[in-house]
Amino acid sequence: MKWLYAAALPSIGILALAAGDAPAPQLANVQTVYILPMGSGMDQYLADRLTAMHVVQVAADPQNADAIFTDRLGDSFERKLNDLYPKPVPPKAEADKDKDNEADKDKKDGDKTDSSSVTDAVTLADEGKATAPVPSFGRGKGTYFLVDRRTRNVLWSTYEQPTGTLPKQLKHTADDVAKQFKAARTGKPADQ
Repeated sequence: MKWLYAAALPSIGILALAAGDAPAPQLANVQTVYILPMGSGMDQYLADRLTAMHVVQVAADPQNADAIFTDRLGDSFERKLNDLYPKPVPPKAEADKDKDNEADKDKKDGDKTDSSSVTDAVTLADEGKATAPVPSFGRGKGTYFLVDRRTRNVLWSTYEQPTGTLPKQLKHTADDVAKQFKAARTGKPADQ
């Protein structure tokens, strides 16, 4: 019985290796990426390595991208996605918005005092608080995400500890990230 277990073990290992090498199907549709600005200019190095290694095309226009590379997720990332790819407003909601604007205009015309400047100042102050950048100290450095621009799902991620901020170090880190991404897309080990 022990010999049967020993004989089956290598074939199980081969199957496990083969399964681990399979390309990620969600990455097959990603042909073009847009890279958001990253700390220490890593976005520039990553764009260089992805194009030099022929992994994917890097788009200068976010509208031409299938996915977004970023080094952070959260509220600031969501706001950036909303700026780049605003969600379409349903036609009924637009009509309701136009009616509300007309009602506000009628109300302002009937009001002798100009309270709209106070309201606008408060609104602008509130908007300023809502769009204030979130400080990044304390966040993990070295995590990279590929996010589908339509579904906003994370398609792929990796952690590559940056060794420093010198150009040679940034290039090395970007090279490692590009190799890992290429391996995930093709199913081949990163060394090939």
